[in-house]
Parts: sequence; C-alpha cells; structure tokens
Amino acid sequence: MILTRDYIVRSLSEGIITADLSSWEEFSNLVTGRLLKTSNFIWRGQRSPDWLLESTFNRALKKFDNNNSLGNLKNSRYNILDRRGSNSENMGLESDDDWWALGQHYCPVTPLLEWTISPFIAAYFAFCKDNNEQDKRAIYAFAQRVTIVINKELKMKNPGTSEDDLFVKFINPSFNDNSKLANQSGFFTKSPPGVDIEQWVRNNFCVVCKAKVVLLKLTLPNAERTTILKALNRLNINHNTFSRSTGNVKI
Repeated sequence: MILTRDYIVRSLSEGIITADLSSWEEFSNLVTGRLLKTSNFIWRGQRSPDWLLESTFNRALKKFDNNNSLGNLKNSRYNILDRRGSNSENMGLESDDDWWALGQHYCPVTPLLEWTISPFIAAYFAFCKDNNEQDKRAIYAFAQRVTIVINKELKMKNPGTSEDDLFVKFINPSFNDNSKLANQSGFFTKSPPGVDIEQWVRNNFCVVCKAKVVLLKLTLPNAERTTILKALNRLNINHNTFSRSTGNVKI
C-alpha cells in the first residue's frame, strides 16, 4: 500500500495506521490519489473515532451473558420472518450469514458489520448526522487481501478450530432483496464473537509481513462537516441517495 505522506506510513503499528487529517481536501486527495490504485480496501465511516469496529451482537455480549446473547441472536431469524412475511422463505437464503445480512436491516442485533467499497459513501455515513459532542469523526479502510491471507494462516495453525472463532469473514449476500446494500455499494464483515476488528488485527497481524497495512483509520475534524456534505452532494451522495425506495439504511 502506498500513501501520499511519509509521516502517515511511519505511524504503522501492529498492522494499523492512524492518521489525523486536517481537511476534506486532504482526505479527497488521498483517496483519489495514490489510494485510487488500492482496490482491495473496504470502507466504513463512524461518527466517533472512539467507537469500536464491532457488531451489535458483540456490543450485546458486553451487556449480557453469552447464553442470553446467543439466544437473542437465534431469535433474530424468527423476527426477520415476522417482519418480512412469507417472502422470506423464498429468498434463496443459502447460509446463516445470508440470514444475518438480511437481518441487518430488520433486526437490532446481528453479528455483522456493514462496509462499502466507496470511501465517499463511508465519509457520508460518518458525517451525515449531527454530533457536536465529538471533535473528530473516523473513516476506516480494511484490507481484504491481507485479511484473507491471515485467515488462511490461522486455519493452518489452528486445525479443528471453527472458522467463526478465528476468521474475519467477508460476506456478500446471495439473496435478491439487496437494493439497500446495492445503493451503498456495501457488504459485510463477521468477526469472532466478542472481538472487534481492530483487536483482531492487532492480535493476528504478525502472521503476515509486519510491513503490511491491514487497517487504516483516518480522522477528520467535525468542523469540516458542512464542507464535506456539500462536496458529497456534488457527487450525488446525500440522504436521497439512500432513502430512495430503500427505507432506512444504516452502515
């Protein structure tokens, strides 16, 4: 991975680069410059740089014991059926991960985290809502190819261990009811129970070359919000983009 400023690269630690950017112009130049050739990243925006990259299920694990959380997760499937009606049975859902992907828009608790292939869509979700309690907001880039290599190494070193307890999985749902996901150029990750993405990277980056960047965390000042939303609107990335015939969309 090549970045535009040497000091950003020098901040690499345990597979993670954290960079405080000063302006939207700096972010835009970064993702449309050298990072433009780096197509293996997926992106996620969050309103607070202090929030972990964790699913609603992993947050629930911290509030309740594991048995209660697992029970709630299993009940999510039936909640999806109730909210979707009879159509849910004929949607071609091939795996549990497909159910959770569908449930991301119909249930409050799933083990999935939503991402996008577009850094600009990620920026929109980081800044679209007011949040004057924070000075900065965060936009993350997560390297798929390096993560897949780490997954393979973990499988070799831990024979007999469930992939769900080792891997960060990338999930592109196979069902047809994915217009919401298509609008935001999105798909999902699924990390081991109780483990957020940054924690997983720090725990496992050493199985690949230590110079590899697995996770990039960019922060931007909250004061840039108006400028950012105006710039994104010029790219036709705004509330209407994600509300048109899709209901509420979250990422």
